[in-house]
Amino acid sequence: MAIHNQTGKEGELRAKTYLETNGYTVLQVNWQCGHYEVDIIAQQGNILVFCEVKCRTSSSFGEPEIFVTKQKQKNIIKAAESYSKYKQWQGEIRFDIISVLLNNKEVKINHIPDAFGCVW
Repeated sequence: MAIHNQTGKEGELRAKTYLETNGYTVLQVNWQCGHYEVDIIAQQGNILVFCEVKCRTSSSFGEPEIFVTKQKQKNIIKAAESYSKYKQWQGEIRFDIISVLLNNKEVKINHIPDAFGCVW
């Protein structure tokens, strides 16, 4: 496995653990529908939370969360629509970003709730 893939998997594992530690119930990891994928789908109370995890080993080019493009956001929203319909979800939906910075000395997690600026 390429190093960037290992870094991504480690970041997703750290994000999943972070969510569980903070009271979220993780429902799915790497859920796919056609060409769309959501890194983590979790539930917090009556809110279904779709999380995009961005992991880097350095912030030299900026914090990991800035790499979630508008196109990526649109793709996650489309996946969320499919998942919600499939599960017949009737509650609120939220889109979060979990930024993970891994380096030799520390792990820094930045959870950004409602990162796309819309709650359904």
